[in-house]
Amino acid sequence: MLTQTIENVYGNNRKRSSVEICADILMVAKKGAKKSHIVYKANLNFKLLEKYLDRLQNSDMITGPMINNLFRTTEKGIEYLNHFRELRDFLSFGESHIL
Repeated sequence: MLTQTIENVYGNNRKRSSVEICADILMVAKKGAKKSHIVYKANLNFKLLEKYLDRLQNSDMITGPMINNLFRTTEKGIEYLNHFRELRDFLSFGESHIL
């Protein structure tokens, strides 16, 4: 359920941080997603996805593969997304009010 494309959110000339990549993966997997869908929607390759899936699974933020090879964001992953959005919104607010 990404409402904007990755390029629109982050811009064309900026590399995403690992925090942003994790948030993208968790967002795609909220309702369950196969690896190929995550790769496509989060704009990653399979090798990089494997690295991040391992990290997220070890942190109990994503589960899978489950039935039909789906990965799903856990409650802890949803909490991560909520904190990520709060921080992103806070930082965006600060940038718009710089003198």
